[in-house]
Parts: sequence; C-alpha cells; structure tokens
Amino acid sequence: MKNAIGIRNVWLFAIVSVVANLVTAQTVEKKTLTLKGAESVIAAAKAEAQKLQAPGGVIAVVDDGGNLMALERLDGTFSAGANISIGKARTAVMFKKPTRFFEELINSSGKGRTVMTALENFTPLIGGIPITVDGQIVGGVGVSGAASADQDEKLAIAGANAFTPGATAAGGSTPPVSYFEKSKVDEAFSKGTILLDGSDGRNYMVHASRREKPGQAEIHTKDADVIYVLEGSAKFITGGDTAPDEQRGTSIRNGETRQIAKGDVIVVPNGVPHQFLEVTNPFLYYVVKVR
Repeated sequence: MKNAIGIRNVWLFAIVSVVANLVTAQTVEKKTLTLKGAESVIAAAKAEAQKLQAPGGVIAVVDDGGNLMALERLDGTFSAGANISIGKARTAVMFKKPTRFFEELINSSGKGRTVMTALENFTPLIGGIPITVDGQIVGGVGVSGAASADQDEKLAIAGANAFTPGATAAGGSTPPVSYFEKSKVDEAFSKGTILLDGSDGRNYMVHASRREKPGQAEIHTKDADVIYVLEGSAKFITGGDTAPDEQRGTSIRNGETRQIAKGDVIVVPNGVPHQFLEVTNPFLYYVVKVR
C-alpha cells in the first residue's frame, strides 16, 4: 500500500513538472520601455544634437506597439517635424528595421518598391531606429528636423543606444568634469544665467541665479531645486497652492514662509509651489536643478 502511494506521488510530481514546463515554454519574459527610459532616449539624442551642433530636431519615442511615450522639439525646428518623427519611430518599431532600409528600398535605382508608400502609418524616411534591450525590441525613436537625413539618423541612433551596456543616460561615456573659473561665475551672476545646462544627458543643471525684485509663484513639475544663497536675503514661501491649473501665478495661498539669507540652503522638491518675496538687490543664489 505504501509503495502504491509512493508511486502515485512520484507520478503526480512528474505530471505537475511537465505541466509547469509546458506553461513556461509558452511564455517569455518581456522587456518594457518605461517613461523614464523614454526620457533617457530623448536625453541621449539631445546630447548628440548638441555635439553635432544640429540646427533643430524633434525627437519622438514610442513603445513596442507604436504608441507615443515622449516627444521633445528643439528650438528652431519646423512644426511638421513632430508628426514626421512620430511616424519614423512607429515605422521602425512596427517593421522592426531602421527606416533607412525602406527609404533606400523605395529609391533603389529605378527598381524601388514605390507601392510600399501606400501603406498606412508608414513613414519610409531616414531617421527611425528600433530600441533594443537584451535582444528584444522595446520601442522606437524617430528624429526629424536636424541638418540632414543622415543627421536625423545619428541622433536617433544615439537615443536608441541609451541602454547599451556601460552607457550613461546620454548614451555615451561618463560626462566630463565641468570647471568654471571665477570670472565666468561672476559674469553669470551679473546676468543671472545658466552655468551648466545638462544637455549632455545629465539629470541636473546648475544656475547662477540673480534676483533684483520679487518673482512669481512657480511649480516645477519635473525638477527639484537645491538653492544655496550667496548674497542678500529674501522672504521665501513654499507649499500651499496656486490658482487651479497654473504652473505660475501671482501668489501662493497657505504656504510656509521663511526668511533666507547668505549661507542658507533650501531644497524644494518637484511639484511644490515656491515664490521669492521682499528680495534685496541683488539677491544671488545657486540653484542645482535635479530631474
């Protein structure tokens, strides 16, 4: 009797194992592109645009179904660039090939397959690249509006390479150390300008900020501000709320008021309203914006 029970248990275990293996064989682990990942793709493409001194460009990122996840239009880019870049990204991901393949196929020495241009949601223009992670296509990136079709493609390739092993968010090597001598820092504070704009893919910026009068109430939806006061003082209000749907406003209601002065540091998380009031002239402060 015990032997019969033992044999039955062995068979039961074997059946469960076979079923489990069958289920495993019928499913695969799927990589998914997140919003943060899409933003990293755009950051990498923007860094390449700055490196190549591109005159403009629209960068679009779609998921593996061709759905738009993120889009950024650089200054000076023609308005149609947005739709074109989205089309390139969708074509690259839906057909699992760089869009260069299709443009060259259609234009090849009089033997091109021009009938392909009749396909819906098909943009056979150079500048669309699939985004691949561990051999899986997780999305696509398209660029339009740079100096040329080849430059569109270079920006798109840089974006698609944002997840290659050893790459940074900028899709390349570690950013260089940035040094600003005193004269440049003094000049920046005299105007109130940006020292480091983070366009090489970094997730932070450094502003040499100057105020000579009170400012508007502000909400930064993406950036946290780390503020270090160098000179002067100001009444600084945080928290509370502005008028509905406003990212900037004339005042803050129910906020917390602080008097900040030289040597003080205050960190304002993204999404928190803040406003400078009763500012001395000049009021100088560093702002490190972290995204």
